[in-house]
Amino acid sequence: AGSPTWLLLLGHTLQRTPGVRTVPGCVLSSGPSSLSFRSHTCGELRPEHVGEVVTVCGWLLILIYSSVFQSAGDLKAALCDLTAESVVKVTGTVRRRPAGQENKRMPTGEIEVHAESVEVFSVCRKLPFEIKDFVKKSESLRMQYRYLDLRSSQMQNNLRLRSQMVMKMREYLCNVHGFVDVETPTLFKRTPGGAKEFLVPSREPGRFYSLPQSPQQFKQLLMVAGIDRYFQVARCYRDEGSKPDRQPEFTQVDIEMSFVDQTGIMSLVEGLLQYSWPAEKGPIKVPFQTMTYEEAMRDYGVDKPDTRFSMKLIDLREVFLSTEIQFLRTALNQPGGSVQAICVPSGAKLFTGKELENLKQTAKTQFGQEDPSLLSHLLEALDSGAPPHGGIALGLDRLISIMVGAASIRDVIAFPKSFRGHDLMSQAPDLVSDEELKSYHISVRWPTEQRGDEGK
Repeated sequence: AGSPTWLLLLGHTLQRTPGVRTVPGCVLSSGPSSLSFRSHTCGELRPEHVGEVVTVCGWLLILIYSSVFQSAGDLKAALCDLTAESVVKVTGTVRRRPAGQENKRMPTGEIEVHAESVEVFSVCRKLPFEIKDFVKKSESLRMQYRYLDLRSSQMQNNLRLRSQMVMKMREYLCNVHGFVDVETPTLFKRTPGGAKEFLVPSREPGRFYSLPQSPQQFKQLLMVAGIDRYFQVARCYRDEGSKPDRQPEFTQVDIEMSFVDQTGIMSLVEGLLQYSWPAEKGPIKVPFQTMTYEEAMRDYGVDKPDTRFSMKLIDLREVFLSTEIQFLRTALNQPGGSVQAICVPSGAKLFTGKELENLKQTAKTQFGQEDPSLLSHLLEALDSGAPPHGGIALGLDRLISIMVGAASIRDVIAFPKSFRGHDLMSQAPDLVSDEELKSYHISVRWPTEQRGDEGK
């Protein structure tokens, strides 16, 4: 009781380390401390480790319980002079905490490490905010110092859960159903229809690559190639400006199968999510609720309805047949015209038949006005002995954000972009000099009001 006790709360890893196996001349361990010069993570130390000499590494948070131990004076001074986020390696003996000083709320609350040697790897500067979950930070500050924000327990948990779920998805698709994980190109050509794409200049004058919105064409080409069952955790790119809660680059679990019908695809997705769903989130029910496109457009007016509130469209044509309201008369006098409403507890929102038709049109990809040469390679492939095939793509960012209850998909992405599509940490996108642009045969035509920003 008269000696100093240093409680080191290092890092955020709470996994238990599996067993250690030995071979002649070396020790091979597995788990979070394998191939490392630490013996344990601090979060895994328990009463059964009492008496063991351990080495732990990480960021330092020190609680001094006693200071009466003369031989540890230099060590104590060295530790006390460090900031909480400095990085150290500490070797010491695991001991039980003195009676009455246990913390039952912590898995490590019954033990402490008596430090016997310390090696300082890095002294931390003054940080823009404390690395504590209860400290409130603005969204822009979190993104500017994302490498600090990622140290929070919530972000650590989100990214680890995402990693575990992707691993389980790979297991299910590859080991259970024989899928092949195939990487497809990021530099491609413009795809007709859909969202706007990011262009990448080449060194050939006037020629540009496009970053793919999805691997749609490639996965169909792989079916023609005989891969039979393809998937990848695919990076996708869409230049959607400042749409709320969207990212210019995002991740899909992209899937395609040969010789399959719609029922097979639906069964695969149900099984995939059942297999990969974290046990702590509770079981999910199958089969999933299904709805045809026609039913969705008829009952909700959109092809991706939110069914949580049962707010279906109601046809009010008969109610307004004799109305004198001009815009309603105009809608009803059109071929197939109607007046529909969404019933909600506080009233109803009206849609005319023409508005609903516009909603339907925006839900469809229009290829008719595009240059057919953009798809000539795909059309030729489909004429080269293509098996019947079908697939689906799951939005991984959105799926994980719903699973963890995140306010934004940015909370499940390690390095997301801001609302405007900017990287606040690195200040991307950035300016490029005229000299650097010469090799791409590009010159920038600056709007008058932006000329003064050229050097910023």
